[in-house]
Amino acid sequence: MARIPVPAVLGFFDDPTDLHVTAEKARVEEKFTNLDAYTPYAVHGLEDALDIQDSWVQTAARVGLISGWIAGFLLQSWTSAVDWPVNIGGKPFISWPAWIPITFEMGVLVAGFANLFSLFIATGMYPRPKTMILSKRITHDRFVLVIPASNKHDEDRAIAFLQKQKALKIKVIEGVDEAQQRVVFRSSAIDSAPAGA
Repeated sequence: MARIPVPAVLGFFDDPTDLHVTAEKARVEEKFTNLDAYTPYAVHGLEDALDIQDSWVQTAARVGLISGWIAGFLLQSWTSAVDWPVNIGGKPFISWPAWIPITFEMGVLVAGFANLFSLFIATGMYPRPKTMILSKRITHDRFVLVIPASNKHDEDRAIAFLQKQKALKIKVIEGVDEAQQRVVFRSSAIDSAPAGA
């Protein structure tokens, strides 16, 4: 689970369209900022509704690709022309056309690792002994809108907004217990739907 702003108000929905519409209204009409969402599968257009900007991860992957190309080419140049120069059939020591496959593969390898590590850093998804779960149904059939609430006024405004949008359930996160690796919810969760939602 990525880092969650604490305190935060969670609104649960059972339809991706409801989540999309609510997220757009929360950002545009209610002027909530730093919104996030959890879904069991990708919801088209949700990143625009949440106003999520492009990540720096793709830039890190590009830098890794170019660095890998350069490293692969220089490694082959050094081994063939400096460390062990062997004249084979009159070819030049730096025979770059033969090095294109290794140069390409080295770029792909470094770009893959750069992408992986930068993704972990950008999302805050570091390995943990135990995963913190917001709700067991998020990965099954629930869609969750996360509205950060820095003070009581923002929290009340977010709860009122989610009730108006007919959220199935509304929960307030009070904190994260790092010792026990669990999310701490406020005891009074607001239900907008029948029990079992």
